[in-house]
Order: sequence, then C-alpha cells, then structure tokens
Amino acid sequence: MAGPGNVGGQQAQGKPRRSAWQRLFYWSAVLAVWGLIFLVVFFAVFARGLPDTSSLYQVDRQPSITYLDRNGALIATRGTQMAPPADLDSLPDYVPAAFIAIEDRRFYNHPGFDPIGMARAMVTNMRAGRVVQGGSTLTQQLAKNLFLTPDQNMRRKVQELMLAVWLEMKFSKKEILALYLNRVYFGAGAYGIEAASQRYFDKSAKNLTVGEAALLAGLLKAPSRYSPVSESERAAARATVVLNEMEEAGVITAAQREQAVTQPVIVSRTLATQHAQYFIDWLDKSIRSLVGEPTEDMVVETTLDLTLQTSAERSVRRILDRDEGKGVQQAALVALDGDGRVRAMIGGASYADSQFNRAVDAKRQAGSAFKPFVYLAAVEAGYTPQTPVVDQPITIGNWSPRNYSGTFSGNMTLAQAVAQSTNTVAAYVADQVGRDSVARAARRLGIESRIGLEPAMALGAVEVSPLEMATAYDAFANGGRRVDAYGISRIRTPQGRVIYQRQSGQSGQAINNPSLYYMNQMLRGVVSSGSGRSAAISGRDLAGKTGTTSDYKDAWFVGYTGGFVTAVWVGKDDNTAMRGVTGGSSPAAIWKGFMEAALPRLNAPRIPDGPAMPEGWVAPDPVGDLMSGLDQNGLPVEPVDPLLGEPYVEDPEAQVQQPSPKQPMMRPNAPQPAPRDTPNQQPEGRQPPERRGDALFF
Repeated sequence: MAGPGNVGGQQAQGKPRRSAWQRLFYWSAVLAVWGLIFLVVFFAVFARGLPDTSSLYQVDRQPSITYLDRNGALIATRGTQMAPPADLDSLPDYVPAAFIAIEDRRFYNHPGFDPIGMARAMVTNMRAGRVVQGGSTLTQQLAKNLFLTPDQNMRRKVQELMLAVWLEMKFSKKEILALYLNRVYFGAGAYGIEAASQRYFDKSAKNLTVGEAALLAGLLKAPSRYSPVSESERAAARATVVLNEMEEAGVITAAQREQAVTQPVIVSRTLATQHAQYFIDWLDKSIRSLVGEPTEDMVVETTLDLTLQTSAERSVRRILDRDEGKGVQQAALVALDGDGRVRAMIGGASYADSQFNRAVDAKRQAGSAFKPFVYLAAVEAGYTPQTPVVDQPITIGNWSPRNYSGTFSGNMTLAQAVAQSTNTVAAYVADQVGRDSVARAARRLGIESRIGLEPAMALGAVEVSPLEMATAYDAFANGGRRVDAYGISRIRTPQGRVIYQRQSGQSGQAINNPSLYYMNQMLRGVVSSGSGRSAAISGRDLAGKTGTTSDYKDAWFVGYTGGFVTAVWVGKDDNTAMRGVTGGSSPAAIWKGFMEAALPRLNAPRIPDGPAMPEGWVAPDPVGDLMSGLDQNGLPVEPVDPLLGEPYVEDPEAQVQQPSPKQPMMRPNAPQPAPRDTPNQQPEGRQPPERRGDALFF
C-alpha cells in the first residue's frame, strides 16, 4: 500500500512542466496586469486636479493700455496685446515651418509626445551636467500654455503629457499648430503671432519676411532674453540658429538663408523709441489713481510730442557720446509747455540698461540753477536788476562761500551777479531777504522736495528732480502762472467711451509784476552774456540759468522761451565727479541741440510780460545796459544796500582772494542784523546749519 508521499509524487510526476516560452508569457501577463493597474492608479492620481479643458477658447489676460501722443501717434502698448487669430492658410509656408524647425522637428510624426526627442534631451543634459535641451513637443508647449502653470515638477509634467495626448486625439495637426501660433507669448505683452508681428514690425503676420519669421520663432525660448529691442545682438544670433535649422530641414534654400542673414530686420519705431518708455512708466503710476484698477482695454491720450521726443533723444545721445571722456554718463531732460503739459521726457542714457527715471525720481543738488528763487524773493522784497551789490568775502555763521573763479569782483549790479552766477552775492541776498522767503518762493513755483534753510541753500544745496525744476521755471516762461506738470489729457475705451478727462482750469498767479519782468530781464542776461551764453540761439528770445555743484558732480541748464521750458541734468548715478563739466557745457549743449530742433515746430512767441504793471511804474533800461554796471549817464553805479537804503562803505579788503570770517558783505558801520541759523540763535523748529566749508556751487 503506497504512502502519502508516493501519491503526491505520482501527481507531481503526472503534471506537465511549463516550457520557457510558457513561463515568459505567464509572467508577462502578470506584469501587464499589474502594470495596467499601476497605470490606471497612476493616471487616476495625476488626473485629479487637471484643468477644465472647456477653457480652451477662453483668454484670461490683463487689460491692455495703449498710449498715444498728442497727435494720435502710437507711443506704446502696455499689458496684454491680443489680435484676431491668424489664419494658417494666409501665412507664408516658411512662417509656421520656422517654428516647427526650431521647436519640434518631428511634429507631424508623434502622438503628442516624442520619446526619441525626450531620450535625446536626457542624454544631452546628462553629458552637460545641466539642463541645456528640452524634450517638450510643440503640442506639450501648447498644453502647458493653455492649461497649466510654469511650475517644474513631476505632477505638472505628467499632466502636460496627458493633455498633449488629449489635444492630439481631439484636433488635427493643422489645428494644433494654428492654436499654438495664435496663443503663444512672444514678449513685449504680445500674445499670438499676429499681435507679435504688429508689435515688433508694424505689419500683419501674413507679410512677414523669412528673417522676421526666424526672429519671432527664436523669441519663444526666452522672450525677454532674446528681445530684439533690448538684446538685439543676442536676438540676431538666435535668429541665425533658426535660419540654419530651417535650411537643414529643407524649409528654405541656401540662397533664402543668405538673403535673410544679410537683410537687416527693422524693429518697430514705437518699440525702438525706448526713451519714451520713461514717460510711459511715469504715467503708469498715476493711471490707477485716476481711474482705479483697469478692468477693460484703455487708450490713454497723452501730451507727449513724438517728434520733439525724437529730437530730445538725438540731442542727449550726441552729447553723451561726445562728452563720455569727461565722465558724463547719464542725462535727464524734461520739456513742458506753458500749461505744464510734458512734451518730451528723457529719464536716462538707455532704458534698456536702466529703467530708473532720473527725470522724475532722481533728486540731485540744483547748484546755481536754484538761484532764481533767491533773486525772485529779492525782487519781491525791493531789489531791482540795477541794485548795486558787492562781490566780496562773506561769512554767514560758520560758512564762507567762494566763487567759481576764486576771485572777487567788487561792485556790480544785481543783474550782473545773476548773469555771472556770483556766489557771494546770492548767499548775501538770501541771508538778507530771509532763506525762509526763498523757500516759500520756490514752493510757490512748484518745488516740492525738502528745502533746508542752511546758508548753502542759496547756492543750490537743495536736492530736486528735473521735473520739479522745469515746473518751477515754467512760471517765468508763461507770464507768471503756477503750473502742475502732467502727461495725460484723456483716457477712453477703444470704442470711444471717455473714462477720464483732464479739466482745463486757470492756474493761479505765482509771480506778479514788476517782479516777473525783472526776473526775465536778468535771466535773459544769463543767456545773452552770462554763464549760459553757449545756449544762445540767434533770433530767439531765450532766458535760463546754469547750475553746477561741488566737484562737478551735477550740472544743469534750465532755459525757456515764450510758453516753453526745458530742464537738462547730466551726471553719474554713483554721484562721483565728472571732469570739468559745468552747466554751461554739456547740459547747455543738450538744451541748445534740442531747442534748435524744437523751436521751428513750436513757433514759440517771445517771453510774455505777464500781468499789468503797477500804476506809474517805469521800465528800466534794456538788459544790455543792466549788464554794464553803469548808470544812465555812463558812470559806475554806487553800491547801495537796498534794505538799509544807504551806500556801502568801501571795504579795503574787498579784493581779498580768500574769504575772511571777519568781513561780512555789508557796511561795516551799519547796524548788523543777527546772524541767521547760527547754533546759538535758532528760530523755533529750525535745525542748525550743516557745516559745508568751501562748498562750490556755480
């Protein structure tokens, strides 16, 4: 009788053994089942949170803002720019082919993802030790752009693959390509090839050349890095790579490639006018305060004149190139008409290199360009252009100013002191009329920055912006009216509905006569025979003031004619010294170059006289006689202190070359007023003056 072991052994011996192929099939089936289960679970997990594909035709974008100049010419478009979708059949064959050649050579042969391309990219990246090549297909890029965020993680990549396959199942290759070209971002706020073509080349996409198509295709890798506006050389190199790929793929011939390489691509003048972007940045900050957060596309009608803007750009560029050897690195320019409308604005040497707007946001010491506020306070206190003054050593508190020449000229008229930018006279006059009066005069005209009351403020130790200076000087140019600089006239929708309209209103009178008349006469003298004579233009009624600060760190020229003023500043961002650059050199040259181009277009009148003169007032001698230092009989004027009403006593040390703290600029025998702003006697709330030694302002 057989035992159990024998029975089991007989059964085992009776069961046929599986062959190697049977075992392979069995385990393959097991792995397939588990693989299928894994894939179902895997895709079920990653499919959670997939975006709603019904949003395929919806565009979520920020409203666009289109800026027009005063004549309706396009300056810039900010925000998202969309255009009607381009019809693929209307485009030249080489346009879509350029994108396929550089982005996805196997586009027509894969199901939405390209295993060969992914493997090739993986090997290339491993060899390089970093990511140098991507394996995404054009369809994957479309899926990412339409539905996903740019986050780089496994979940997003799997979802991208899933959506790419879905797109391939739902649409034809032609429809996918059309969707891609009409939705991809090209930089500069342009979405879609039609918007990009209009933004970069001012033309429809159906008129693109081979070179332009290659440039746009090259942008997609990194729109800001390969921008033809700010990175022209890099963009050109990238476009050449695209052309090489197009030739290799047989899209274009070698002759077409050679022609595209040698034929320059002209970028839109609107985008190329980069300096106007400083102006747009300035307006951008104020739009929300005027109309709130934009919820629809808007058109902003501005005060800028693109023709004048171009003239300003050329003048600035020419002088910056000319005076680079003197350390002139940056410049700012603001031009206003008599009502405060900004006609031109330059915020720096290159917007592409630096978007910091030096015309609005930079605060630099004004130097002697601040002195007109000193002399305005003086003429309002009783001085006239003929008032005799003395250029001699002066000490105020513990501060002794010196002149640019290092010498003292003795007796002169106030008009001569203005024209020659005499520091000692300005410091003395400010001390006599009161630096608080000077500050009030500057405030009244439009200076909003802090104005310290230390003695050196009379010589321009006040930090201001070019926009402030242009605004303040505008009162001299327009008949004495205070203005507020502005750049927006109207905001409307593209359909014409007005959202904001600037109200026209009469600004207040800031300077009355005869003070305005006196100031214009003296500032004319600066241009006709003084420190600003290099800015003179034959046959034009011009006035203005130069300004240069200690060690040549800042140089200014602010000048005007009837109803038009331009302020120019040059210097360095790091506030280091230039080499001998004064307000009468580089800034005056920029100002003159701009005004020579602008004046014929402006048809500007003479500087207006302003309000009526007081009854019985008699006009003084012309400005030429004011500058001579002689009276109406041809004899030297006798210096009289206008506040004391007595002649100055001749000072035997008036020609001493170095300031003496014992010789104030006044009659030694006259009752001396208490020193202003000394540490021992401070008006309530006023800080002691900062010691500045021999600070030089001219």
